[in-house]
Amino acid sequence: MTKLKLGPIEDDKSVKVTLELPATLHRDLAAYAEILGRGTRQAPADPVRLIVPMLERFIGTDRGFAKARRQRSGNDCER
Repeated sequence: MTKLKLGPIEDDKSVKVTLELPATLHRDLAAYAEILGRGTRQAPADPVRLIVPMLERFIGTDRGFAKARRQRSGNDCER
């Protein structure tokens, strides 16, 4: 089984955002959704539904972002 960074996609309320993706990125998302479906034994997810968990994972694992966010929060407390 292929080890992917994303697990099953949870259903959650959402905010509507419109965005354009390059065709190559959309093809990659579709391929990722297909592989994810095979790994979780579910039907392939809609590729668009992968965007949110991918962004959450990216932001959640970005140490530079976390550090900057902590520093910003610390500065806000000093005011």
